[in-house]
Amino acid sequence: MSVTVHPTLYPLASLAQIQSTPSAHDGVPHIIEEDLRAYGCKLIHQAGILLNQKQVAVATAQILLQRFFYVSSLKQFGIADIGMGALYLSSKLEECPVRMRDLINVYDLLLQRAAHTAASLSSPHPPRDFKYTPMSYFGNTFYDLKEALVVSEMQILKRMRFDVQVVLPYGTLVNYMRLLGLTSRNEAVSMAWGYLNDALQTPVYALYAVPTVVSAAILLTTRRLDISLPSSPENCWWELFDVEWEDLRSVCGYIMRLYRERTTAERVEILGILSKKEFREWLTSNK
Repeated sequence: MSVTVHPTLYPLASLAQIQSTPSAHDGVPHIIEEDLRAYGCKLIHQAGILLNQKQVAVATAQILLQRFFYVSSLKQFGIADIGMGALYLSSKLEECPVRMRDLINVYDLLLQRAAHTAASLSSPHPPRDFKYTPMSYFGNTFYDLKEALVVSEMQILKRMRFDVQVVLPYGTLVNYMRLLGLTSRNEAVSMAWGYLNDALQTPVYALYAVPTVVSAAILLTTRRLDISLPSSPENCWWELFDVEWEDLRSVCGYIMRLYRERTTAERVEILGILSKKEFREWLTSNK
């Protein structure tokens, strides 16, 4: 993986990778790639909840997924497969491992529910309420998902050259909020924490240093709650943390795009291309 090493000793995507991702090189529209990455991270989050997994493992997996698609294309690897592999790997890295069978069962449930949601949105006669159909442990589905999990974990390690160190932002947020005198405002702390978690569905942790992402979460929070902090050109609070205004604006933009309204057609499109096979068929038909 071609990376730029920040002084905090974790890898960021290079300028060339940012300007043209492997998926973009294969003809994937930027908005589709962005939405698929976000949904892949959403699946990781949902799986973590169902598995009662620690937040550190879930967050690490989401960052690994975002990093992975700066060195690999969606045409070659399904977003759901890589998400499953990333969560399995991060659970080992954070010393809170999950059983392979449990993870496969959870992802099978989530993918069935996604297919049901797509059918409900696109059909004039929606199907009945979702009901999970457990797979047979001796059927092809289980062994296909098991193989996808093993291959995905291996490919993440291989293509990222075993550089899977992740720095999470939560400790930095607490320190910054304390320095800015905001720790007594529970609503502000909670909201900034939420922005950091939402940012995990974007590529910002693969593009910017943690101080920049944390500062963006604080900026969005203070603007939302109308909290006044020094922001004049000669006295900007973010300069305390060596953060540039342009980087701050960019991270805020990534986060706010998550909240844009999607049309029904856009939602159905994303739900229908979660596997590598489905994505390749979609890419061929949309060339």
